[in-house]
Amino acid sequence: MTQQAGAPRTPPSGLFPSARTRPTYREPHPVRGAAVAAGAGAGAVWLLAFGVVDSTVRGYAYWTLLAGGIAWLVALLLAKVGDRGVAVGIAAATAIGWSIAAVVVGVTWVTRGDWPLW
Repeated sequence: MTQQAGAPRTPPSGLFPSARTRPTYREPHPVRGAAVAAGAGAGAVWLLAFGVVDSTVRGYAYWTLLAGGIAWLVALLLAKVGDRGVAVGIAAATAIGWSIAAVVVGVTWVTRGDWPLW
């Protein structure tokens, strides 16, 4: 019996499965880019709505912390039972919003020489 060119001499051991037998693992609830963008937009609008309530740096910082805390709770709830993409967008927008508030507080502290949150 002649062997065809390129055919294995012994049957495969199963250590290296072929492409036909390789299992495919997929996320049961994939995160989509549009959902992340929608969550980021909603989170940004939410933080902006709370950030403009007060005109002082102190008020802006505290309102932003409150709005971000509420947004994170919503993101945790969405990650558990809702759309994970929207949860990721809200969490990212909250992180960016809190970072901006921290920079504003830091710059105010450096320029005025007084801690603005007391």
